[in-house]
Amino acid sequence: MVRDTNRHFKFDWITIILFLLLVGFGWLNILSASHTGTDIDYFTFSQPYGKQSIFILLTFCIIIVVLGIEAKFYERFSSIIYIVSILSLIGLFIFGKNVNGATSWYAIGSMTLQPSEFAKAATALAVAKQISDLNTNINNIKDQIQTFVIIIIPALLVLLQNDTGSTIVYGAFFFVLYREGLPKYYLTIGVSVIILSVLALKFGILITSIIASILILGYYFLNRSKKKVTLLQSLFVLLLSIGVSFGVKFFYQNVIPPHQQDRISLWLRLEKDPVKLQQMKKTFAYNLNESEKAIRSGGLNGKGFMEGTRTTGKFVPEQHTDYIFSTVGEEWGFLGCSFVVILFVLLLLRILHLAELQKSQFSRIYGYGVASIIFIHFLINIGMVMGLIPTIGIPLPLFSYGGSGLWAFTILIFIFIKLDSNRINEW
Repeated sequence: MVRDTNRHFKFDWITIILFLLLVGFGWLNILSASHTGTDIDYFTFSQPYGKQSIFILLTFCIIIVVLGIEAKFYERFSSIIYIVSILSLIGLFIFGKNVNGATSWYAIGSMTLQPSEFAKAATALAVAKQISDLNTNINNIKDQIQTFVIIIIPALLVLLQNDTGSTIVYGAFFFVLYREGLPKYYLTIGVSVIILSVLALKFGILITSIIASILILGYYFLNRSKKKVTLLQSLFVLLLSIGVSFGVKFFYQNVIPPHQQDRISLWLRLEKDPVKLQQMKKTFAYNLNESEKAIRSGGLNGKGFMEGTRTTGKFVPEQHTDYIFSTVGEEWGFLGCSFVVILFVLLLLRILHLAELQKSQFSRIYGYGVASIIFIHFLINIGMVMGLIPTIGIPLPLFSYGGSGLWAFTILIFIFIKLDSNRINEW
């Protein structure tokens, strides 16, 4: 299991440098968002930036361990790693600590650990193992169901802990399955359900049903001469669409917690009562409004490091966590925001490029899993901070404050770097 000493530096250093740049720049913004104006103690547990410094130091220990383990270990023991992660999620129902309404944490002394972050890497390993063992594309219904179950189990456990943000991340594996041959009609179904959901909530079931009828029956009449679709099939799809609309409305009104209903309502502008709307904005949109103001105030070049008035004035609550990007916007401006986005895009493109170079199907699938998880986190967090999607508690990878998130993404990325080192060492 121990690494060959002749292979110390045969890793993809471009990925490692991008990783270090994101972690380092993230720490600078955590420092700015959390310092209190007193003397800075870089390794104090009394301030978030001090804790993050310690987390980063421990991250290098994790990197050494991950890279020091033989690459085959991750494939051989992926099932065991997955089972352990599932047990850690189940254990939260007994020993978990409730933080901000979610029972997602283990309390270890003065520190907390969030196993749902690590479960993403374990699930990526399990999915890679499952599909690579098939040694073919995932186009068999039985194989698809087995793979879906692997993804759904941790997602459901996380959802039951009231951590909706982490649950949504498991949808990232759709990109992995699509790359490995999942039929295209799943993509059509997924996009259609999303569109129907938004229409049903925004305009109601009746208008949504009318729109669906026009589109589906119009498609039938335009293509009936080509015999691509029958009238019976079109009517069946229409009934399903109406059923989905009813289901979404019921789920929204009876299953989703009230605070999440209010966030969706604000995003879609569903609330008609001006008094209640104003109350909702004060309660649920305060962070977003202050975040948008901070970003706008940064202009092109920003106000300068530790010079952001809204950041230093603590206008955005918990700005060092989910809303860390607003610090970038205010203090580093549009150029700083562009720099962060470019770093993430380069990291994603690099991982995807390396994934396609892999000779092992397991390594390729895992690489796509890594890229997909990072992409969903990046997309949702940036979209949330800029008000493009509803507020969802999800950190910016490698950038936001938090030991669990930083360590989990470190493990996720450096397992792939280790797997890729096998390809490099073959040359």
